[in-house]
Amino acid sequence: MTVAVHVENLTRRFNDLVAVDHISFEIGQGEIFGLLGPNGAGKTTTLSMLATMLKPTEGTATVNGIDVERDEDGVRRSIGIVFQDQSLDEELTAWENMDFHGRLYRIPTEVRNERIDELLKLVELSDRKDDIVKTFSGGMRRRLEIARGLLHHPLVLFLDEPTLGLDPQTRNHLWQYIATLSREKGITIILTTHYMEEADRLCNRVAIIDHGKIIALDTPRNLKDGIGGDVVTIVSADTAAIARTLQEPWINRMDTNDGEVVISLRNAEQHISEIVTTLASRQIPISSISIHKPTLEDVFLSFTGKTIREQEAGNTEIMRQHMKMMRRH
Repeated sequence: MTVAVHVENLTRRFNDLVAVDHISFEIGQGEIFGLLGPNGAGKTTTLSMLATMLKPTEGTATVNGIDVERDEDGVRRSIGIVFQDQSLDEELTAWENMDFHGRLYRIPTEVRNERIDELLKLVELSDRKDDIVKTFSGGMRRRLEIARGLLHHPLVLFLDEPTLGLDPQTRNHLWQYIATLSREKGITIILTTHYMEEADRLCNRVAIIDHGKIIALDTPRNLKDGIGGDVVTIVSADTAAIARTLQEPWINRMDTNDGEVVISLRNAEQHISEIVTTLASRQIPISSISIHKPTLEDVFLSFTGKTIREQEAGNTEIMRQHMKMMRRH
């Protein structure tokens, strides 16, 4: 495997806040690699260090074999970036935004024009190339930003929450583009997201990150298989009573959170009637009960004891501090 990105003990502190805490991983050329976690977990800070926008406090990283601290310009020439905050000029047309970017990278006029045409066609914006960007929808702007990020033929493309705030249909559309880019262009893609379905569907491998640490790293299938079998979710006003009552040997794991009990077990269909009968005999209230195959949300819960939504709620104040410190640096 040709290594596109190598990270070893990468750390970033902002005064007393450790935003990224000694993380290590490798990404193969052409791989779609996901950093999955709640807002404030350290995903954007990691990308910012790999893109040379922030200097690491400790550790090392190379992108396309280039050290992110020793040769910042070399790294920047070989990567494309689409960050959360839009950076298009809304008063320019789609074509003009692309052309300006190409000039910054000193792409010759003939080559630049050819690539702009090709990329606008790829993201289905050819018919809007002469329209001012402020007339574009959120999904169209995202597609234009991805096209612009590819103009200089980067070997690695960073996508930071690329579908944040988009409607489900537009998100599905963008997922298709991202998968096509990796498959047809051989581009290595690093994707940060807190959408579990997005990571599951797109990524060859996923690193789950929380409080600046990588807590799990594998293919989505292996991560879900590690939970074991099926997942039964019981909604109840008395989750503590359910946890005390259900102590069967066929239960692999049980977590309680936010009015729910989440049980991991094998062959759930064989045990569901027993669960219901046992709880009914103890007069423990059940609002609903469901069975599903494990998701990455279940994986996150199994490693942290919280859902990603609960963790995001707990990270709100940390994020405020983080953003203040980012602005100072």
